[in-house]
Amino acid sequence: MTTPSWAPLPARRAVLADVLTARLGASPLARDAALVAAAAGLTGLAAQVAIPLPFTPVPLTMQTFAVLVTAAALGWARGLASMALYALLGMAGVPWFAEGASGVGGPTFGYVVGFVLAAGVVGAVARRGATRTAAGTALAMVAGTLAVYAVGVPWLAATTPLDLAGAAYDGAVVFLAGDAVKALAAAGLLPAAWALVERAHRR
Repeated sequence: MTTPSWAPLPARRAVLADVLTARLGASPLARDAALVAAAAGLTGLAAQVAIPLPFTPVPLTMQTFAVLVTAAALGWARGLASMALYALLGMAGVPWFAEGASGVGGPTFGYVVGFVLAAGVVGAVARRGATRTAAGTALAMVAGTLAVYAVGVPWLAATTPLDLAGAAYDGAVVFLAGDAVKALAAAGLLPAAWALVERAHRR
């Protein structure tokens, strides 16, 4: 049996991006920059898949899913950098926050800040091998989601007439069913990707 030349045998602390890009000709810095920019762009694209809800100022989007999955694939440093880039460019005027918004402020801006924290959390957990199993991936998604809400909900309460309990309900509780679906999707997607990588090394 020979190991395919396109990727090294994955180390325990590797994330998917390490394995899948290891044999590319670009320098590590250029490779990391491309991954960070791509993750930020994917998050901006996912933010435009938005459904306004009549009972909350927070729309339903695919943004959080993109944040958490890309952070799991990139690891904490690149994941955090990608969300910092996403936040900073949006603050500077790039219209890629939810529903084409940009700038600083508004009731949902706290969630954008929360994405930076969540990317660091999920990426760090992924570095410990959590995303190689369905259970570990689900727990990583839960941790990341809680990090988003830890910033987003208090910001929502501070920028709307809602008190903290109302903000928790309108800005978190009503989305829990969707969060569970996203966690289950990630729990299927990421371990399957690892299984494909590891199967390639056994050929």
